[in-house]
Amino acid sequence: IHLMTNQLAGLGYTALAVDLYDGKSATGVKDAFQLSTNLSKNETSALANLRTAYDYLKNEKGVEKVGIIGWCLGGKWSLRGALMLPDEIDAAVIYYGSLINDKEKLATLEMPIIGFVGTKDRLHKQFIEFDQNLKDLNKEASIHIYEGAKHAFANASGIAYEKTAAEDSWKKTVKFLDKHLN
Repeated sequence: IHLMTNQLAGLGYTALAVDLYDGKSATGVKDAFQLSTNLSKNETSALANLRTAYDYLKNEKGVEKVGIIGWCLGGKWSLRGALMLPDEIDAAVIYYGSLINDKEKLATLEMPIIGFVGTKDRLHKQFIEFDQNLKDLNKEASIHIYEGAKHAFANASGIAYEKTAAEDSWKKTVKFLDKHLN
C-alpha cells in the first residue's frame, strides 16, 4: 500500500494511506485474518477513520477533489467510504474487494466508479452483479474483468500476480483518476 501511495504521489496527487488497523500489523496469516475480522466487526470505527482521512485531505491539505482507492480488503472499504460520502467523494476505485449490491444503497452514489476483478476470483460474480446494478441505476461506472486472473492479481509481491491484468488495470486507474480528479 505504501508503494501504491508513493506511485499516486509521484503522479502529482496528494496521497494518503489510511491505517484502518489503528497502528496494529500482522506478521502471519492468522494475525492478518484476526485484524481484518476485527475491522469488519467495527465498521463504525473504520468509517470514522475514513471520514477523518477525508476531512484531513480537504481541510488540512486543501485538496479540491478526493478519490478513494483500495485493493482487496481496501477495495471493500473503498466502496464503503464512497457510500458513506456519496456526494463528497469524486472518484472511487475498487480492486477485487467484497461489494455491497443493495440497489437502494448504491442509488446514493454520485461519483464515477471503476472496478477490477479476475475471473478466477471468488468475488467475480459479485462484480458482475455490481456492474449490472450500477447500469440499472444509470451510474457512471466501468467494471473490468480479467480472464484467468486470480484474487490479488495486481499485488506484485504476491503469488497471484498477473502482469498483463495488473498493468492494464493500473493504466485504466491512472486515466480514470486523471479524468475525474484533475
